[in-house]
Amino acid sequence: MPLLLQITIFLGAALLLVPLGKRLGLATVLGYLFTGILLGPYVLKVERDPESIMHLAEYGVIMLMFLIGLELRPQRLWELRRSIFVMGGLQVGVTATLLLTLIWLFLDLSFYASLVIGFGLALSSTAFVLQLLAEKQQLVSTHGRQAFAILLFQDMAVIPLLALLPLISGMNDTHHGIAHFAAIVAAFSGLFLFSRYVMRPFFRFIAKSDAAELLTAIALFIVLAVVQLMNLLDISTTLGAFLTGVLLADSEYRHELEASIQPFKGLLLGLFFMTVGMTVQLDLLREIPWIIIGGALGLMALKFLTLAIIAHLNGYRWSTSIRLGIALAQGGEFAFVLFNSASQYQIVERSIVEPLTLIVTLSMMLTPLAFFVLERWGEPIFKKRQVSPKYDQIPDNEHSVIIAGFGRIGQIVGRLLRMHNIEFTAIDKNINQVDFVRKFGNAVYYGDPKNPEILRAAGIAQARLLVLSMDEVEDCTQVAKYIKRAYPHIKILARARDRQHVYRLREAGVEHIWRETYLSALGMSYEALVSLGIDNKKAFDGIELFREHDESLLRHQQTIYKDEQQLIESSRAAMVELESLFDSDMRTARKMDMENRDVNIQHGPESKHQ
Repeated sequence: MPLLLQITIFLGAALLLVPLGKRLGLATVLGYLFTGILLGPYVLKVERDPESIMHLAEYGVIMLMFLIGLELRPQRLWELRRSIFVMGGLQVGVTATLLLTLIWLFLDLSFYASLVIGFGLALSSTAFVLQLLAEKQQLVSTHGRQAFAILLFQDMAVIPLLALLPLISGMNDTHHGIAHFAAIVAAFSGLFLFSRYVMRPFFRFIAKSDAAELLTAIALFIVLAVVQLMNLLDISTTLGAFLTGVLLADSEYRHELEASIQPFKGLLLGLFFMTVGMTVQLDLLREIPWIIIGGALGLMALKFLTLAIIAHLNGYRWSTSIRLGIALAQGGEFAFVLFNSASQYQIVERSIVEPLTLIVTLSMMLTPLAFFVLERWGEPIFKKRQVSPKYDQIPDNEHSVIIAGFGRIGQIVGRLLRMHNIEFTAIDKNINQVDFVRKFGNAVYYGDPKNPEILRAAGIAQARLLVLSMDEVEDCTQVAKYIKRAYPHIKILARARDRQHVYRLREAGVEHIWRETYLSALGMSYEALVSLGIDNKKAFDGIELFREHDESLLRHQQTIYKDEQQLIESSRAAMVELESLFDSDMRTARKMDMENRDVNIQHGPESKHQ
């Protein structure tokens, strides 16, 4: 079947089946996998030779690694060195050693065959894991960052593993000798110099042409050229793509590259997952089901337990360690490469490679289901067992000012009070925020201002002023109501997130309210008017007119803000009124300019004569 026809059929099937899978609650990756199985040689037999399209689909993984590299500047990569080499090294080393020992003891295989299989099964799927974590918005979480670091180490570990195969087989392959590694060093050095001194000026040259399609062309050119270079040197194309992305991460055209590659990456990655589904040998699964299913489940259980224990021993909480173990429990696509190469070098027999490949594929297919089990039953348990730290014992300072909420607004108020030697007690219920602020010598206490006991311990009865700068609208309103009821003598200065928050605070009896973005917006508007050539006084007067009108509107809408229809009609009427005020002011200003001009014309000669 022609390649173009194959791709057309795959795209059409994906457009139909993947959205259906999403409606049933299946992850996108799993939808692609089932689409591949359906189209493969064992069900509908649309495609009998998935290997013919696998080479094209692998570009999805390559582009994924290139985009990941673009997100990591060299400085950031250096910061992750401990996670990469300690966690990654332990995961690969311990897991591979355990698998090697089990295979060597319980299967009738040579030590070297067990070594290759053990290390191959220790590798996880970069494409699957990163795609799933991105879908679930967990890449920036603690376990997401650690998973990425471990996967990166695995990708780097593939190079020496592949290089060792000819040595293990006893073949005298000079292609993997000293000259080969010298060529690798020279290639990456050349890539560094090329990205630094050639590619960036060339980017500027392309950008000046104002041809947007050329930026897409140069992005694809970079990826394809790196792939060709890596293939020539017989090293991991994904690692080469990743390092190229890292070298271009601090380029000013990084975002253009990312936007150009993203659509191709998504489509080709989906195609890759479909080809993995097509390679599932259902005949072998029918012949030896317990070996395949048991092997996949056993592999996932071993990798999960090993990694969870390693993570916990490295200081991570059990909840994070379990999430990390679930994420990396499957086999990976590099196992396919390693097993096929080992078969070519006659280290592992083909009859062993085929069931191993199916075990790895099945473990990849079970990964989204493992995530589902974690989210359905694991996460609720983690939340129940998550013990909140105890609130601080607030000393009896009896300060005249209490700041409830020590975030962006509260910190600025506190700094200005300190400048004038005014003592205050700050309370915040975010323990991470409290720990961070304390690093800079600030006296802030961990506690929930909604709790009356916390407020009493902070000395609310003796305070004169409460600065209410909490993030949560509901909590802020609740505290305001309590203070106005229990301590009516205290003056409240409240920060409001928006107009609705202002209405609710005024209902609670708060008189002094600041909308958090309001003054900044007025200041920015003033600067915009002046920058566009408006006279300073006219700009200031216009801002003041808007401010006075908006305050009047705010007071007027206080009584109707819960009635959406009345609020809309009131806002429309207010906008018409504001426009008429602006028109009136402009006519008055023009009239004054004309009168001044007439006066200057009448008295001009006399003034000159005098």
